[in-house]
Amino acid sequence: MIPLRDDNPIDTVPFVNYGIIAVNIAVFLYMLTLGEGSAERFIRSYAMAPGAVLGDYLRPSALPAPLTAVTSMFLHGGLLHVAGNMLFLWVFGDNIEDALGHLRYVVFYLACGVAAAMSHALLNPGSTVPMLGASGAVSGVLGAYMVLYPRARVWTFFFLLIWWQVLPVPAVYVIGLWIAIQVLNGLTSGQSGGGIAWFAHVGGFAAGLLLIFLFGGTRLRRARGYYN
Repeated sequence: MIPLRDDNPIDTVPFVNYGIIAVNIAVFLYMLTLGEGSAERFIRSYAMAPGAVLGDYLRPSALPAPLTAVTSMFLHGGLLHVAGNMLFLWVFGDNIEDALGHLRYVVFYLACGVAAAMSHALLNPGSTVPMLGASGAVSGVLGAYMVLYPRARVWTFFFLLIWWQVLPVPAVYVIGLWIAIQVLNGLTSGQSGGGIAWFAHVGGFAAGLLLIFLFGGTRLRRARGYYN
């Protein structure tokens, strides 16, 4: 199940969302130019290791460990990782920026990413394995979208073996199924998570659900006449 686009018009140019996508892609392309050893040091320097934030693990970087909760959300470990995150952000992020405004959207996005990172850190306080990716921040965008536009139609690619179809599905079902998968995987994959920080996704999503109210997104939506 892959969302491709939504039928949810916007009134402003989401240049912040475009900028976040561009920065993520630029950092990923830069990482591709590094040798294997340099790429590993780059990740160790700017990804978040819970043991460095909550414990005494020493990273090979002068960057204060708490700041890696922010820098980590602009790093990705592979093409599918960055492509998947940026696709979701492209589909859903523009409407959240439209509802919040450009400045509020920046703060909202970063806050969701930090909340996601800390959710992972609190569950794995001694881990020295670096966590990276925009998934937590994007999860917050999905949480906000489900609150503001649950009935917006999302054109979604479904596939099963040799069968595939693109269908319009209400956002509440697309995002609801997505978060259910994250929770299920988090509960069944063990503490290691198979290399994926499932509960960072869950923490980011929960942050988005809450913060969209604190940031006034629901009030702005009503004032501008959105009824999706």
